[in-house]
Amino acid sequence: MKAKSHSSAKKRIKITGSGKFMLPKSNKSHLLINKSRKAKNRNQYGQVADASNVVALKRLLPGAF
Repeated sequence: MKAKSHSSAKKRIKITGSGKFMLPKSNKSHLLINKSRKAKNRNQYGQVADASNVVALKRLLPGAF
């Protein structure tokens, strides 16, 4: 049977040209009035997935490699 990609992971995870996983940062959708401008800007961009999570992410997106 064909392996299916996880629909939620397809929308949230991007794969870089070198094969690393980029994940969106948290804490930037609501309750932003209490956070400083510096804290909001720091959460603006994505982050590279930790090495301990790479195996699980590859299992969620089998067709990406």
